[in-house]
Amino acid sequence: MSPRPLRPPSSPSAAFVCRMPPIWIFDLDNTLHHASPGVFPHINRMMTAYIMRHLDIAEDEAQRLRAAYWRRYGATLTGLVRHHAVDPLHFLQATHPIDELLPLVRFDPQLQRTFARLPGRKVLLSNGPSWYCAGILERLGIDRHFSAQFAIESADFLPKPDVRGYRAVLAHLRAPASRCIMVEDARVNLRTAKRLGMRTVWIAPGQVATPGYVDHRIAHIAQLLGLPHSATANSKRP
Repeated sequence: MSPRPLRPPSSPSAAFVCRMPPIWIFDLDNTLHHASPGVFPHINRMMTAYIMRHLDIAEDEAQRLRAAYWRRYGATLTGLVRHHAVDPLHFLQATHPIDELLPLVRFDPQLQRTFARLPGRKVLLSNGPSWYCAGILERLGIDRHFSAQFAIESADFLPKPDVRGYRAVLAHLRAPASRCIMVEDARVNLRTAKRLGMRTVWIAPGQVATPGYVDHRIAHIAQLLGLPHSATANSKRP
């Protein structure tokens, strides 16, 4: 499914880019909502059941395979497509039933207020399917703030951190990477963004070390409003 068309300026000068408001590229799961308590466990159960049915294997082996492919490729889907010729759309439709998932969504009560006050254009880049992304954003009450949604179909089912998905977003936006700020909970996905020249914001509560490719680290989404000016000034990559 193609993202909604945008009409950004073409070939802006570097000086003009620096004065323009940023383009925020947001991840979805565990960035805009808390997926780990309810949504992810339900999806994982659906994936395990799907693998059991279609590969005719026991539950423990299906769970092992699901987790192994997620660790290796960044998405269970990728491993199933590469090694078992699973149809990606069929798999996603079976494992992301939006009507079952919406009641499980949990999010920060300040989320809507944060988005209303955050300057700049906002787009979504998710490893989830299009109907899931659209449904979750609507449930969060922030869908109107997004000018484009890039689901995994938009990247030919190639999940982050594969660079091709990021490049497809930049090509569609017709915007330089230096104008973009990526907000993610998965730091491996921020490494790709930084290599392309984006600014990076890592949502990571806790005491783990912050890698060098992370420009700013926050504990929750509302803290975006308190970042120093350099986070939104579109300055060149250090």
